[in-house]
Amino acid sequence: MNERMNIVIVGHVDHGKSTLVGRLLVDTGSLPEGKLDQVRRTCELNAKPFEFAFLLDALIDEQAQGITIDTARIFFKSARREYILIDAPGHIEFLKNMISGAARAEAAILLIDAEEGIAENSKRHAYMLSMLGIKQIAVAVNKMDLINYDEQKFKNIKTEYSSFLEEIGIVPFEFIPVSARNGINITENTAAIPWYHGRTIIEVIDGFTTEPEDEKKDFRMFVQDVYKFTANHDDRRIVAGTINSGTIHPGDEIVFHPSGKISTVKSIEIFGKDSPQVAGSDQAIGLTLTTQVYVKASELISRTGERAPHTTERLRANIFWMGKRPLVTGKSYKLKIGTQKVSVNIEKIEQVLDASALETSMERKQVNRHEVSQCIMSASSPFSFDLVSENKITSRFVLVDGYDIAGGGIITHALKGLKPEDASSKFSQFQIELNNLIQKHFPNWDVNL
Repeated sequence: MNERMNIVIVGHVDHGKSTLVGRLLVDTGSLPEGKLDQVRRTCELNAKPFEFAFLLDALIDEQAQGITIDTARIFFKSARREYILIDAPGHIEFLKNMISGAARAEAAILLIDAEEGIAENSKRHAYMLSMLGIKQIAVAVNKMDLINYDEQKFKNIKTEYSSFLEEIGIVPFEFIPVSARNGINITENTAAIPWYHGRTIIEVIDGFTTEPEDEKKDFRMFVQDVYKFTANHDDRRIVAGTINSGTIHPGDEIVFHPSGKISTVKSIEIFGKDSPQVAGSDQAIGLTLTTQVYVKASELISRTGERAPHTTERLRANIFWMGKRPLVTGKSYKLKIGTQKVSVNIEKIEQVLDASALETSMERKQVNRHEVSQCIMSASSPFSFDLVSENKITSRFVLVDGYDIAGGGIITHALKGLKPEDASSKFSQFQIELNNLIQKHFPNWDVNL
C-alpha cells in the first residue's frame, strides 16, 4: 500500500466532525492499542460521558469549550489506501485555521446536523472548499438518530443543499445519512436506515480519486535566498529553496521568473548530506549553477521544456477576507505567494458572495469580514505564479493589511498589462516629464512631444 490521500472534514460547530473522525478510527481499527480504553477511563475519572470526539480534542481549551480550535491530522487506513484526515475547526472565529487545514486536501467530507439543518457555516465552508479548488466533496447528514432516521427530513436537506452547491459550481459525490455516535453508515450499512441503499462513508472515501503526485507536476521552486561560501576555497553560490512541485536533476536547464534568466543545474545540495541525483516536492535544497547569473530571493524557478508560470502585474483572484477592516478598492495591500512579496492595489471588486444568504453583490466598493469575493488586482511590478487550474500550490496567496494576514485566495486568471486608461495615463505622464526635462536642459529647443 503506497497510495496516500489527504481528506478534510469540515462543517458548522457541533455538527459532529470530531465524532465522525473518532468513529472512523475505531471502526477501521486505526487507533493505537489501548488508546480507546485510555480515553474511556479518563472520562470515568472526570465523571464525563464518553465521546468519540475526545480521541481527537487533545487541547484542554477544546475539551472545556467543546469546540475544535486547531486542525488535527489523523492517519488511518482502509482496505484500499492510507489517509490523512484533517479535522478542521467549525467555529467562525477559527476560519483561518480551517482554511490552512484544508489547503492541502484533495477531497472533503462536509457534515450537516440533521436536526439543526443547514447552518451559515455549512455554506461558508463549502465556499472555502470551492475557493481552494477542492471539487471532490461528499455530504454527511449526521445525527440522524436525533430525528428518528426520518427519510423526508434527509431529502429536504439534500434538495436544499444540492441547490446551493450547484450555485457555486460543486457537484457532490453523494449525500450519506449517518449517525457518527452510533456508527451508522460509517463503515457498513445497518437496518437502522432501511430506505438508504447508497455507499457508506468509508466507501465514499475510497471512491475519491487522488490528484497527480506533486513530483509529476511541472517543476516549481521559489528562491528563498542565495548563499555564497568562501571558507576553505569554497566559491560556490547556492540558490536555496523548497521544491513546490516536480523534480530536478543535475544537468536540467532552468529559468528564473520574472527575470527570465537561464542557467543549468550543476549540482543539488542538501545540508549535511551527499549531493543527490534527483530532488522532489517538499524537499529543502540548494542548487549550484554552471553559469552564474544574478538572481534575487523570491524568483520562481521552472524547467525549460515544461509549461512556464504566468508573469504579469494584473490578475483576477477569489479572495476570502478575514481582516478586521474591510477590503476596499484603491487601497494597497501586500500580497505574499511563496517567497514573493509585492504591493497590490484592489483595482475592482467584481462580485461579493454572501454565504449565509446565497446572494451575489456586484460592483461593491468593499468586502467585509468573512465574505468571499472575486477581485481584479494590480501589482506594483510583474510577478510570477500559476493559476489554480494548473498548480494549486503556486496559485495560493495571502494578503497582508498593515502587519496582519487579513485574507487569502487563489489566482484564477492572469490579465496581461495595465488597464487601457492606466497605460494612457502613464504614457501621458511620461510625455509631461520628458517635455519638462527637455525644457530644463535645452530651453532653446522648440520641441513638444
